[in-house]
Amino acid sequence: MHVEILSEDKSGAVVVERLTRQLLEKESKAFTLAVRPHRGCGSLPKNPDDKPAPLANSLLGLLPAELRAYNRVLTANEDILIVVMDSDDKDPVELRDRLYQICRRYATNIRTVVGLCTEEVEAWILGDPKAIMDAFPEADIGALDDYIQDSVCGSWEKLCEVVCPDNFNELIDIGYPAIGNYKALWAETISQKMHYERNVSPSFILYKNALFTAIRNSSVISKPRINRTTF
Repeated sequence: MHVEILSEDKSGAVVVERLTRQLLEKESKAFTLAVRPHRGCGSLPKNPDDKPAPLANSLLGLLPAELRAYNRVLTANEDILIVVMDSDDKDPVELRDRLYQICRRYATNIRTVVGLCTEEVEAWILGDPKAIMDAFPEADIGALDDYIQDSVCGSWEKLCEVVCPDNFNELIDIGYPAIGNYKALWAETISQKMHYERNVSPSFILYKNALFTAIRNSSVISKPRINRTTF
């Protein structure tokens, strides 16, 4: 079995790759895994049937064209294609349903799995406090007391407060693009300590269950069940 992951950027991709590898290994399957980061999320093209714009490099901007290509080269009932991105301020249920519609339209022969990190990939990181403490022993886990898991509240800012208790206000004020280097460092370091079994992020659990379903069923599922009350 070969698994392809399309992600919106490199820093989030490392978290997704390591957790996905754990899930695949849990099923004791022989597999290969490739991750294809993009330059941000972007937006779906106005006409998804057209070729992508010459300079298109975002996940959504390239998604319909990439799905058509994967539908030709991946093996039906053997390979799995995964699309993972942040929901940002969008309704995760509506966005997930839209992404599955696109996948079913352009990758009709391939098992596809959509993973949405509610707001940002930091929601998945914050779902494993033990991994944070193992990676950064000086972290202030008490700062999570007022955090509602998978809430749209500024996930990276909350992680910054936890990991850098002495100067998080200064780092938050710096903002982008400089903060991107810190986010990449946190993702790289903490993801090495993360384990899927103790992760309490609802959006990660949805992804985990969807991937297990795809692995255990060789046929394409026409319409996944989505529980709106999860969020």
